[in-house]
Amino acid sequence: MDRAKMVFDYMKKAGKPLKTGDIAKALNLESKEVSSIIKRLKKEGLVDSPKRCYYTPK
Repeated sequence: MDRAKMVFDYMKKAGKPLKTGDIAKALNLESKEVSSIIKRLKKEGLVDSPKRCYYTPK
């Protein structure tokens, strides 16, 4: 499975804003990798940041 899809799906299931580190820990990924994925998803308009360092799907 594509890691970006894994991250996005996890964020949707959570139903609340999440920090990068929490996502990385839950999916057993590196925090830097999750940060990079979230940055890309934000650029694509799929993810929003309601407050600093927290992310949620649109």
